[in-house]
Amino acid sequence: MLNNYETVFITTPVLSEVQMKEAVDKFLGILKEGGAKIVHEENWGLKKLAYPIQKKSTGFYYLIEFRGEGTVIEKLELEYRRDERIIRFLTFKMDKFAVAYSIKKRSKKEVKKEE
Repeated sequence: MLNNYETVFITTPVLSEVQMKEAVDKFLGILKEGGAKIVHEENWGLKKLAYPIQKKSTGFYYLIEFRGEGTVIEKLELEYRRDERIIRFLTFKMDKFAVAYSIKKRSKKEVKKEE
């Protein structure tokens, strides 16, 4: 059965735009290879961290929402751990309320863009 998941990862702030895109493409590729369907992705950009991680106070945040088997999570998180560009990550299974909220939030953003 396919479940809805959301993953957010933070990359080191020293990456260039091209390096950040390479990292994103790598993780999207892992998800697609695992049979996951990408529902939504958002680049949140450079943000201040709540506390320093590896002596860094900022990081690039990126969100990917997808549908897939639970087995793809293990592969994804293993790659997060192996990649020195990633300083933090979080993946969670979305329940029906989280999915509904996410859809609602996206539709509000799209309405604002049109205005």
